[in-house]
Amino acid sequence: MKVAVFGLGYVGSVTAACLAANGHDVWGVDVDTAKVGPITGGHSPVVEPGLDELVADGVTAGRLHATTDPRLALERADVSLICVGTPSTAAGSTDLTYIRRAVRDIAEAAHVAEPPESGFHSIVVRSTVPPGTVDEVVAQVLADVRLAEGFTFGTAMCPEFLREGSGLADFYDPPFVVVGTRNAKVGTALTDLFGFLGVDVQVVDVRTAEALKYACNAFHATKVSFANEMGRIFRYYGVDSREVMRIFVQDTSLNISPYYLRPGFAFGGSCLPKDLRSVLHLARVNDTDLPLLAGTLATNELTVRDVVDRVVAGPGREIALLGLSFKHATDDLRESPSVELAERLIGKGYNLRIYDAIVNPSRLVGANLRHVTSKLPHLQRVLTDDPTAALAGADLAIVSATDTAAIDALLSTPPSRTIDLSGRLGNAVEALPGYEGVGW
Repeated sequence: MKVAVFGLGYVGSVTAACLAANGHDVWGVDVDTAKVGPITGGHSPVVEPGLDELVADGVTAGRLHATTDPRLALERADVSLICVGTPSTAAGSTDLTYIRRAVRDIAEAAHVAEPPESGFHSIVVRSTVPPGTVDEVVAQVLADVRLAEGFTFGTAMCPEFLREGSGLADFYDPPFVVVGTRNAKVGTALTDLFGFLGVDVQVVDVRTAEALKYACNAFHATKVSFANEMGRIFRYYGVDSREVMRIFVQDTSLNISPYYLRPGFAFGGSCLPKDLRSVLHLARVNDTDLPLLAGTLATNELTVRDVVDRVVAGPGREIALLGLSFKHATDDLRESPSVELAERLIGKGYNLRIYDAIVNPSRLVGANLRHVTSKLPHLQRVLTDDPTAALAGADLAIVSATDTAAIDALLSTPPSRTIDLSGRLGNAVEALPGYEGVGW
């Protein structure tokens, strides 16, 4: 393909050189001659191991070019990759000035450039941008510019995952290749463009692709901060936190794994809240701040509060709560967020009927019994082992239970509104009128 790469900074230079090295005719575009000049001369404008040689090879082979003129780059080009900067504003928002300028340059250059043989051109954002940028910002710029005859545009988001210092290795061995688009032609074009990587191209919703890079970087930052907070507190106890984390990462079932990384309801149970409070107490005793872990308790509380607020904002006073224990396949109610939710809703005057396939008040003992008695002293009166009975006359179902009886009853007698706390209730439930996911 002929590919135009707008922006010849770190991401653009690496992307352009790697695509050229694999047979594509690549034209880099930048307003800065200090970036265009080096590439034209066969050198990388940025410091990156191996990139200088790759640029030189691409230029010598006649497959890599650089220009300040978007018209040259767009001539018969199939794809434009936008790799411009998206810096923070003073308020912390994302400055999309360069994105708008690049899209405008593409649309205006199309008036004088010869279109590709198919007449179809893919405009693909590669820069990190907030969800909605392609649908709103890019689309608005294209709407404001009179479109050229002979060109039909499709748009997409294809986030990059390049680390400075290992950019070439990351390009050739990406964790995934994700294309967010509603246009099948764009999906096909990018599948062909990146086909040499040997990685399946995942075509997803545009906003999913835009959000993915933020999720990745936020998690990376969180991991760094978590490890540093562990070091900050454990050093007071003569612990080498490097050794702790060396062993910690060996657990690929829970610690370094997909487990727990599913949006849903708050955490609870007899371990996580208690042990997190204990670590925070150790920090206070040693006059040490652990804001990440303190924030973890705070955000857990906000998860419960958010559901309460959503219930209060809606109509109806009759609620079916399907699922009471803190997790599936246990009757442990200690610090269960569903128990907390039930207590708050009853306190606000709502009528609750609660179903749980496993919880039997007569079999609760010890701390489990003491906890639920303090929170829901009338549990016996509102609890049922029949989900249909819990749903009878309900205006709203709040569902974390995933057992077959609960799902069948919900599908048979759905209330006007359902809030899903699990995210694993199935497509049939998610298709019900009035369905809401707790975080989706």
